[in-house]
Amino acid sequence: MGITTIPVTITDLTGKKKVSSEFLVDTGAAYTVVPKKMAEKLGLKPIRTQKFSLADGTTVQRKLSSAIVKIDGNEAASTVVIGQKDDSPLLGVITLEGMGLMVDPFKRKLRPMRLMLA
Repeated sequence: MGITTIPVTITDLTGKKKVSSEFLVDTGAAYTVVPKKMAEKLGLKPIRTQKFSLADGTTVQRKLSSAIVKIDGNEAASTVVIGQKDDSPLLGVITLEGMGLMVDPFKRKLRPMRLMLA
């Protein structure tokens, strides 16, 4: 599948601070990554630390927080990774699913997903 990037706005849980940027949509990543400078501007506070495996097999530790993610008129609170210096903005599948969105692999765009309660 090709690369899909979309404009995303992240706000702190109070809704008082916000940042916007292009995020890479990565359906292979669980969590959304908020780069360090963006997280600092939002004042995100770490909740806990989690280990993650990268595509090359290495393991890294990152701090987790919560933020509100806004995409094309939709918004939802989501667990996010507080990135380190060289981490890029990345939109993960937990955030997408929490917003009821999925990636159309042919058009490389987000679209509503069919939601099930059972």
